[in-house]
Amino acid sequence: MIVNATPYGWKVIYHRAHALLAAQLAGHWKRQDAPVRLYETIAAISHHDDLEKEWEEDSLTEAGAPKDFTLNTDNDQNNGFQKLANLAKNARYRGRWVALLISMHISRLNEPSRGKSPAFDDFLDEQLQNQQHWRSELGIKKDEVDSAYAFMQWCDRLSLILCQQELPADERFLEISKGPDGERYDIMQRRDQLVTVKPWPFQEKQFTVNVEACDILQVKFESNAELTQALQSAPIKVLEWTFVKS
Repeated sequence: MIVNATPYGWKVIYHRAHALLAAQLAGHWKRQDAPVRLYETIAAISHHDDLEKEWEEDSLTEAGAPKDFTLNTDNDQNNGFQKLANLAKNARYRGRWVALLISMHISRLNEPSRGKSPAFDDFLDEQLQNQQHWRSELGIKKDEVDSAYAFMQWCDRLSLILCQQELPADERFLEISKGPDGERYDIMQRRDQLVTVKPWPFQEKQFTVNVEACDILQVKFESNAELTQALQSAPIKVLEWTFVKS
């Protein structure tokens, strides 16, 4: 989960909600510049974080605060091996294109951990084999797949910038990442709170996206059960961003 401090506690955004925000952003991309199989790609973006189940996991820091996903340790990653396997397996039910993009996402995030265990290395090898097999079956070129995955990464990164409250002050620009066209994109929040991206990659000149956050009015928790109860009963705050072409 994505955790931001507030003066009275925490604002928590579930990873699945962040993925849905990324899919909203993807849906506004210019149609003439969109990657192949756009709607299936948006499905992959929407479901790429389905392995996260915050109510069922160890989600507390040692100090008793909700644990932001950036604080996950090597031990957390090792415990998540089966979750990754399930994510890769379940993606197949949505079709080979969705499975291919999610497998590529798993590879990108976890290849740096190669060498930690033979079982994990076998899993990573299986992902690479599956990706090659699905590309061949779908009859699609590797550069087209790479472009679609770059699009998925771009939307994911922009969603994280918004959810993690990373927009700089004083109308300064922040790099998002390179898009599917290989071009760099930057984001800036104006003094009137409207947000713009340069170069402008979207279909409309103005649109609004949103994500739901749990507003927790408590700083410290004694157990995961207490945190889970607080998350389930917390007021929901809708966070919105309006994008405009400058």
